[in-house]
Amino acid sequence: MKPSPGLFAALYPFGAGAMGVNLFFASLIGSWIGWPVLTPWQAAAGGLVIGLPATYAFACHIVRLIKKADT
Repeated sequence: MKPSPGLFAALYPFGAGAMGVNLFFASLIGSWIGWPVLTPWQAAAGGLVIGLPATYAFACHIVRLIKKADT
């Protein structure tokens, strides 16, 4: 089931923030094998992009839980 725009909008700041932090720490781990470390601004921008599908997936999960609780 598709999440409502309001639910998606409420969850997006948290999803984008979480993805930005994950991306930053992943770049720190990648530095162990020679990859460049992202700046916090680059990680935040990447989090804004990667946060869209992650938030959509989480919002769908929340809708399924609400539907299950209603039955």
